[in-house]
Amino acid sequence: MLKLKNINTFYGKVHALKNVSLHLAKGEIVTLIGANGAGKTTILNTISAVTPAASGEILFADANIAGMPPDRVVRNGICQVPEGRQVFKPLSVEDNLELGAYLRYRNREGRKEIGKDLDDIYVLFPRLHERRKQAAGTLSGGEQQMLAIGRALMGRPQLLLLDEPSMGLAPLVVQEIFRVIATLRQEKGTTILLVEQNAKAALKMADRGYVLETGKVILEGIASELLENKEVQRAYLGKDKKEIWER
Repeated sequence: MLKLKNINTFYGKVHALKNVSLHLAKGEIVTLIGANGAGKTTILNTISAVTPAASGEILFADANIAGMPPDRVVRNGICQVPEGRQVFKPLSVEDNLELGAYLRYRNREGRKEIGKDLDDIYVLFPRLHERRKQAAGTLSGGEQQMLAIGRALMGRPQLLLLDEPSMGLAPLVVQEIFRVIATLRQEKGTTILLVEQNAKAALKMADRGYVLETGKVILEGIASELLENKEVQRAYLGKDKKEIWER
């Protein structure tokens, strides 16, 4: 479904991604792991055109989307849930969700399906239904993360980009978020590219993974094998924190 070929991305003069290549098959969950600053978020932002690639190809369903503006990327079936949620705090929960379907309102057939999709989101996240008229800024961190995911799903993505969905959340809420991620793949066939600080949990859920270091892919493979790989432990946690990984 998605192929990155020799992608280079810059922030000014800083070379953030260096000839990065990776791929996702339809229906896969693939995770990106690595230390802070390794380039994980930059990969997601490059795919979604928030931070355009300077060179290389991004092939989505065999079409090169590199150079497309962000709204065209969304229209083509890629939606991103950004790090830190970034919900529209003064607006209600329901308004936030409906904004996720903004591009679909231009299409009459799309408009007919928006109400059904909204009901589906409320089934997936019952707490959002309870708070649908509440201002998004008054929700808890976990509820805002649910809202951010729901907003992206309202765009009916074929590929969902998730950036640190468990960051700052209580363990029980994290379990709920990961349950939803698994459900999206199992019931809707959504392809997911996941950046997650909890590398162990991410690798247990994913089919495959890529390990990044200073803007380069240094390892890739089946998630279960990466989970046991000592190099993965070193790259993500550092040798001095090995015991944390093994808990």
